[in-house]
Amino acid sequence: MIGKIICPIPPPHNQNRCICIYSHMSNSFIPALPCMCGSFRRTSRALTQFYDQALRPLNLSPAQHTILQVLSRAGEVSQGQLGEMLAMDSTSLTRTLAIMIRQRWVTDRRGKDRRERWLRLSSAGEQQLKRALPLWEKIQSRLRRQLGEQAWNDLLRLTLQVTDSITAKGESL
Repeated sequence: MIGKIICPIPPPHNQNRCICIYSHMSNSFIPALPCMCGSFRRTSRALTQFYDQALRPLNLSPAQHTILQVLSRAGEVSQGQLGEMLAMDSTSLTRTLAIMIRQRWVTDRRGKDRRERWLRLSSAGEQQLKRALPLWEKIQSRLRRQLGEQAWNDLLRLTLQVTDSITAKGESL
């Protein structure tokens, strides 16, 4: 932001009478962040609010919708596998799944090891995902139009690349 002070009255009589006009100011007052994590988290919060508003009529959160989508595609998976697919911490995933199991959108069963938990989409979950589809498609289309096709595809590719790079096994900083 480049500021230019314009004082219509010459000094010394211009005290408290100057106005500051900013030129080259973008329409957005969102500052660029130098931190990749901060930038992605801010974008994630904004996107979550965007999708939350669209899915609210179904009493479905964006996190729940994502879990329904993943289970629909993956079939039965362990909770650990689901957490890895979503890059989601165990506590948040357990809390979200408890609600979804209460809603009967997800079924769970114990594995051979008592600590192991297997999850799959229930028929009620399939129905909820179908009900959400028109709302989800509408919000996807709106965002795709706002960003443009090239940016949309680039962002999908980039987010996958960043997630894959960070969650790659055997690598550390």
